[in-house]
Amino acid sequence: MSTVNKIRVLLVDDHPLVLDGISARLESEALLEIVGMANDGLQALELAAQLDPDVVLMDISMPVMNGFEASERFRIEQPDVKVLILSMHDNREYIVKLIKCGAAGYVLKDVSSSELISAIETVYGGGTYFSSGASQSLFSQFEHEGGQADTQAQEELTGREKDVLILVSEGNSNKEIARKLDISVRTVETHRQNIKQKLDIHTAAGLTRYAIEHKLVD
Repeated sequence: MSTVNKIRVLLVDDHPLVLDGISARLESEALLEIVGMANDGLQALELAAQLDPDVVLMDISMPVMNGFEASERFRIEQPDVKVLILSMHDNREYIVKLIKCGAAGYVLKDVSSSELISAIETVYGGGTYFSSGASQSLFSQFEHEGGQADTQAQEELTGREKDVLILVSEGNSNKEIARKLDISVRTVETHRQNIKQKLDIHTAAGLTRYAIEHKLVD
């Protein structure tokens, strides 16, 4: 009988009832395995070193070590672990700061179970994921970014660069883009760098916003 590798998830929240609720929502999903639960960022780092999770689903406001510091520590100490923030806050400063700290996604706690599962699968695959409420707050932060792309930086993207941009905005990793376009990962990286330079946009969120505004994606 064939076995499917499950996505190993570590849950982090300082409220036991929240942990129990999230665990109950996810444990019935065949592709996920809840490998542990932590009550703060420091405990999450310690458990992750022992349990080797693929994804850490973590709150922001916690004692001992909050989600900001924990995300930064994961980025430095355990870079293979994908951090997905699950929070009640749609504050754009929080979202931007967490992206800079290394978080791969940001989901609000009012999302459905199916969307939460999609978010976990997306960041596990190397992509980024922001729930709709988080995206609205995030994109407003980038009102200034890409403003010169329509006037000063009028270098047109090539057809292949547009293909890459669309796939980036949909949350695909470089490896996934390479597979879908039948090109090498190194070529994808080169295209992404060229896109950033031409548009003067240097974040995945900014590129996604540009793609939406210019109707490259729905």
